[in-house]
Amino acid sequence: MKQLIKNLKGDKVIWSFVALLALFSFMPVFSASSNLAYLGHGTGNTLGYLVKHLAHICIGFGIIFWVHKVPYHYFRAISKIGLPVVWILLAYTLIKGTVIAGANASRWIQIPFVGITFQTSTLASLVLFIFVARYLSKKRDEPIDFKESLKELWFPVAVTLVMILPANFSTTALIFSMVIMLVFIGKYPIKYISFIIGSGIVALAFFVLIGKAFPDSRFFSRVSTWSSRIENFTTDKPDEDDYQIEKAKIAIASGKIYGLGPGKSVQKNFLPQSSSDFIYAIIVEEYGLIGGFGVLTLYLLLLFRFVIASHKASTLFGKLVVIGLGFPMIFQAMINMAVAVELLPVTGQTLPLISSGGSSIWMTCFALGIIISVTKKDEEIVEEQKDAAKREEALKKIIDAELASEVDKEIKEEDYSIEDKAGNPMAAVFGK
Repeated sequence: MKQLIKNLKGDKVIWSFVALLALFSFMPVFSASSNLAYLGHGTGNTLGYLVKHLAHICIGFGIIFWVHKVPYHYFRAISKIGLPVVWILLAYTLIKGTVIAGANASRWIQIPFVGITFQTSTLASLVLFIFVARYLSKKRDEPIDFKESLKELWFPVAVTLVMILPANFSTTALIFSMVIMLVFIGKYPIKYISFIIGSGIVALAFFVLIGKAFPDSRFFSRVSTWSSRIENFTTDKPDEDDYQIEKAKIAIASGKIYGLGPGKSVQKNFLPQSSSDFIYAIIVEEYGLIGGFGVLTLYLLLLFRFVIASHKASTLFGKLVVIGLGFPMIFQAMINMAVAVELLPVTGQTLPLISSGGSSIWMTCFALGIIISVTKKDEEIVEEQKDAAKREEALKKIIDAELASEVDKEIKEEDYSIEDKAGNPMAAVFGK
């Protein structure tokens, strides 16, 4: 174990927070999966779901360990090459989307021969954030030409968002918001950012209008769902989402301060997405407000650590990568918690590192691996600077010792030399 910890490079605090969140996730997932177990095979045995979650977490930490060994600047080129690949996967997802657990799952694809479903939008978001960071770091010393940036930056962003939007509005909105935040931090001109935001709102309105005109179209089928969710959120009309929110609020109210205890949740038997979208409500029900605030605090501390890592990064690309990959997972966690307490309409966003699910955990771990790789590089630079200072100090000591030795030698030769320098053969003897 000591050897394993020694091999972990990068920010140890980030490693610690991630490990705490992952370890804590086992109890809520084990408890909340009972509903899935009854619906799946009628036995209520959640051991299989616990083992599955353990496998997902172990693979996730393997991804972090592998990715954090890769120098983060390699991902500059990978993002440019990977973006067209992501577009192909998103197009395939829109065409070949299937139904999973009774939900519209056109955001997932099934990996051949493995049987694992994969959410392509999570991979697309990572590649896109790195691509934006690459562009901003490349243009840091050049004045931004808006027409050129439309082609080099905003066209790839628009293509990616348009291919995610028909199946997943909440993810599209989150990605767009994070891209805007990233370009703002990267000192992209504010007047151009305002134009992009306005264009995005107009494009979304146009998409919704087309969806209203063609409600039976496969690519616009989710528009009615978005409209109903917003309408029900603002008017409190009863529907399926309202049912989930009501059960989540009952779970939170039942938890009170100390909670009902691990595994003693009642509402997990009624919440359809108790182990994923609404797992925070189950956490509060079983562990009370103390557990709920504890999870919230861990995410906020992780956010604070991301800010420190970004500040310490030695390159602009490293700073933007930490922000672009770290902040979205924290905001996703905030959205999940806000949905559980009805501050936001139902979005379908999971709780990172805690909710069950394979692709969401793995992509979160992939992002964390890149962030830790940035902090690892900074640590290596600091170590190199310390080693250079030690070598310089040692060299200085050696030079000082050599100079002192030369001075002593000169004094010794001057004191005891009998060489005749005055012309008188006896002058050296008389002088002593």
